[in-house]
Amino acid sequence: MLLPSLLHLLLSLFAWLNLALCADTAQENAVRDFFNNNASPGGGSAHTNNWAVLVCASRYWFNYRHMANALGMYRTVKRLGIPDSNIILMLADDASCNSRNKFPGSVYANPGRHLDLYGDNIEVDYRGYEVTVENFIRVLTGRVDPSVPRSKRLLTDERSNVFVYMTGHGGNEFLKFQDNEEISAHDIADAFEQMYQKKRYNEIFFMIDTCQANTMYTKFYSPNILATGSSMLDESSYSYASDSDIGVAVIDAYTHYVLQFMEAINKTSQKTMQDLFDYYDVSKIGSHPGVRDDLYNRPLNQALITDFFGGVAHAEVVGSSDDEAQTQAQAGGNFVTEPRSDSPQQLNQNQEQEQEKDQETTQRTIVRRVPPLSINSSVVSESQKLARSGMLTIWDEGRDLRAWMSLFCLVILVGYVSWNK
Repeated sequence: MLLPSLLHLLLSLFAWLNLALCADTAQENAVRDFFNNNASPGGGSAHTNNWAVLVCASRYWFNYRHMANALGMYRTVKRLGIPDSNIILMLADDASCNSRNKFPGSVYANPGRHLDLYGDNIEVDYRGYEVTVENFIRVLTGRVDPSVPRSKRLLTDERSNVFVYMTGHGGNEFLKFQDNEEISAHDIADAFEQMYQKKRYNEIFFMIDTCQANTMYTKFYSPNILATGSSMLDESSYSYASDSDIGVAVIDAYTHYVLQFMEAINKTSQKTMQDLFDYYDVSKIGSHPGVRDDLYNRPLNQALITDFFGGVAHAEVVGSSDDEAQTQAQAGGNFVTEPRSDSPQQLNQNQEQEQEKDQETTQRTIVRRVPPLSINSSVVSESQKLARSGMLTIWDEGRDLRAWMSLFCLVILVGYVSWNK
């Protein structure tokens, strides 16, 4: 009776191992399919979240335009869907309530004063003397004191697209911080390298508006970084316009025309980074903007503006039809479906709706049904290939284990039959 019981135990153990391995394999396949389905087709970005670091490195009333530059970018990224929780704003914040400001509590970026950039919903994370080179580098690298609140931290990961904007007074490979200290091109390059080593970004878009701005990205050496600046070596970056009532220049020309281009962008826009760079006009800006894309791994005509300026994430609804997903969105669910029409009338209507919601801070999710990519697709990133190879290795090991267990049980069964004879 001992041998039949032992045989029954071995067969039960084999069946249990087989079921466990099949369950693990099914779970691994589900994870693999999730990343395959959410990889954007056509060489799109594989990011899942967006962050922005906006730095005004100047202070004092006569640098009013630099604060307007940063606040203009702040308004744009919020309008396109990046919430305040994902924006780090570093601002001297001494212009809105300056005694020389004829319009207290307000900052304008045009002589007509059509739009108050300061408003009621601004959240300054680092203000006044907190705007330092040390704090900026600590924000990028994540090397902050444990007492620093989450609202002042850049909580990015390897799937984060990060937009870094800087403005102020600078020169050849340096930018001044509040006329007290300087940050060099080497400092920023090394900070980005630390971010890369610590897997703190998927892609970075670096934009800077200062004199000789293009020299600030010449030392970058980390992958997946796209950079642009307002002026080349030995060239100044000029202001756009002054307001006679305010008494100072209200915005820089480069930032003004970038923001002018961005006003035509909404969350569903298909405009690319190449469209932005093609919009540069030297005769209007007054300087020669530059672009560095040798570290960037995607064609500029495939990198959407919203990959960096927007808060649009990819998601997949499992087990739900298109009609059900649309019904859920209309009922106040967490998903918002894409417009089904790309007609100019529909796009204009969407743009008007977006402009009415400038102060919206909710980061929306676009529901997309993306066909799975084949294992040999060139779109799949190296990390996904490694993940696949790991899954296949686990499957192969499980298959070998089942084969050995089957052989072992077969030997026991043959021995048992022979012994009974």
